[in-house]
Amino acid sequence: MDYLINEGYPVAAKNFASEAKIQPTEDFASIQERVEIRNAIHQGDIQKAIEKINDLGHQILDSNAELHFSLLRLQLVELIRTAIATPGGDIFPAIAFARAELAPRAPTNPKFLDDLESTMALLIFPSDDLAPSLAVLLEPSLRKRIANDVNEAILVSQGARRESKIRSLVRLRAWAEQKAREAKKDLPSHLRLGLDNEVEGQNGGHDTIMQENGGEDANDGNDGNESI
Repeated sequence: MDYLINEGYPVAAKNFASEAKIQPTEDFASIQERVEIRNAIHQGDIQKAIEKINDLGHQILDSNAELHFSLLRLQLVELIRTAIATPGGDIFPAIAFARAELAPRAPTNPKFLDDLESTMALLIFPSDDLAPSLAVLLEPSLRKRIANDVNEAILVSQGARRESKIRSLVRLRAWAEQKAREAKKDLPSHLRLGLDNEVEGQNGGHDTIMQENGGEDANDGNDGNESI
């Protein structure tokens, strides 16, 4: 239940509460707000996500310059993605956005400046011949990471746990395995967690669960098909 609420799966959480005959303490409407923000980021509509975050409270981004910059940088990535996807695409909206929104913030943090420079490099090199450090900016993993950071920031602003207990346990288990391997303990090359549909090489099966549940709230009618 804790995992479903924190990760933003209201339909599954509601079903779980009903089956387990427990009274959820979380307002499902607030979960849905986080779902809509997550979906907007996953779909590349960063402006919509920022507006919805500010509707929840301006302090979420005002008090977290790094998160705000990450969102604006992702918005720049999406503008560049649109420009380079079409032959002869207009790159000036991306340049204007970078100049207005990111350039004033970049000097305040060396990492911001590095991130801005690497993002603008997407306009210089052919999209089919990018260095790995640049190609990753166009991968869905960047959207997922920032969506997760946003979700955690919203939870903190609402006085909730930053991450679910099961996530904390998975991190603790990974840390323990790493320490055991550093100590040269006799361990199998891969230790399975025993989660359903766990895929070799994924992060303890967590990515599989997230992908299978990813469309749950988009159509809000899939309430019996999640793999939890």
